[in-house]
Amino acid sequence: MILTVIVGLLLASAAYLVFRFPSDRTPEGAYARIALAVSKNRPQDFFAYLETRAQWAAYTIRDYRKKSLDLVERAYPEPERERLLAEWRPFAEAPDGADVFALYAEQRGWLGRLRKDLSGIASIEAQGERATIETARGTRYSFRRRENGIWGLTMFTGELEAEAEKAARDHAVVERAAGSE
Repeated sequence: MILTVIVGLLLASAAYLVFRFPSDRTPEGAYARIALAVSKNRPQDFFAYLETRAQWAAYTIRDYRKKSLDLVERAYPEPERERLLAEWRPFAEAPDGADVFALYAEQRGWLGRLRKDLSGIASIEAQGERATIETARGTRYSFRRRENGIWGLTMFTGELEAEAEKAARDHAVVERAAGSE
């Protein structure tokens, strides 16, 4: 009886060590969480594993789209009004940045891009605040260590920052147009 309990505890401990995720304060831990979220088709679940600039951009997009949507609803002429409302409403009404990211992931096929090769890790090159994971199939994913120690994927930062800048420019145009009426 005691032997059975001891063997059971040893097996449970071994299973825990084998199946637990590495810390998300390591590139492989962040990568593992991204792979899990992609396999579940839930991009919002790996928003925490994007670099900080990408996260800020997603929130900026939401905030500008919300302010712009309010002005468009009040002061824009048809048919432009309906077109902008349809285009911006999902982003303006997103509860947070993770939901904005999920909208772009859906629209732009980002999960499909990741699904092509989220295979096992062949190597990790880490230097200071940056790391690159190379998969078994040769794809390279760049990560940057965030202020909180969690590693963030850099793959979508450029596109999200460009969209945040576009949302800011669009808002300036909408503000001018709404103010002139």
